[in-house]
Amino acid sequence: MEAAIDERLRSAHHILIASHVRPDGDAIGSLLALGLALQDQGKTVQMVLSDGVPASFRFLPGSEQVKTTHEGQPDTTISVDCSDFQRTGDALAAFARPDIVIDHHVTNEAFGIINLIETDAVATASVLMRHMRAWGMVITPAIASNLLTGLITDTLGFRTSNTAPECLRQAAELIELGANIDDIYYRSLVRRTFPAARYWGVGLSSLQRADGIVWATLTLEARKATGYGGNDDADLINVVSAIDESDITMMFVEQKNGTVKISWRASRPQIDVSRIAVQFGGGGHKAAAGAEVGGSLSEVQERVLEVTHRMLSTQLGNM
Repeated sequence: MEAAIDERLRSAHHILIASHVRPDGDAIGSLLALGLALQDQGKTVQMVLSDGVPASFRFLPGSEQVKTTHEGQPDTTISVDCSDFQRTGDALAAFARPDIVIDHHVTNEAFGIINLIETDAVATASVLMRHMRAWGMVITPAIASNLLTGLITDTLGFRTSNTAPECLRQAAELIELGANIDDIYYRSLVRRTFPAARYWGVGLSSLQRADGIVWATLTLEARKATGYGGNDDADLINVVSAIDESDITMMFVEQKNGTVKISWRASRPQIDVSRIAVQFGGGGHKAAAGAEVGGSLSEVQERVLEVTHRMLSTQLGNM
């Protein structure tokens, strides 16, 4: 796949790169790193995220170039860090399928013409690190900063169970190439706005626990009351997942379009939450997955918790 992508990129002139809705640090960092590298090669590049760049990641080099819609007719389309075509939202809606898919999710549907999917990688940024030089790309300090953001955020600061020696070596190299790990770590994982902190308070007050599962709920009313501007959980799932004596932790976030966004985290390495997420049209990794399900908050919670309880019992029973 490396050679096929290299050939396609060398012949491309006007490239459109997109990633998934509600983008995280790996989606944004990978998009920007690849986009900036292609621009350095003299390509015309559009970088598109349907939901734009969240405020917490606007410090990243090149983020000001990201648009919510594309213009014109690119000759090459690329999806990064996205497991299925639907999750690109409106960014690639005008195209039948992307020319190139670069990802690391185990649930990726290989929806591109050329698919580079390396599920052993901790992040899509790690996949790019493996191949960018073979594609004739130079990793500048700006590109290094974006790639390191992808590594840091998808490993929660190098503390997920899949953080391998390769990831740490890549991070060290990116620091040597000019990425500021202190700044990136603080901005992407630690710093929170006042509204986000209030939003966390509402979520934490909703915590419930039953049979090895801990979950919290964030409603549209809570978002409005706290002044939080995003449509996600402000990364509260990473706090909830640290609760002791839980096998699975979950977040339910009510959306304006009549759906509920669900995040799962496995607290034990033997549990695969991606198998639960795919039951609801979602996907992700063994330890972290998500889905968006239509219906009222109460209906979705009841249905999803029932399936999660059942699948957890099955997985634990097979251990």
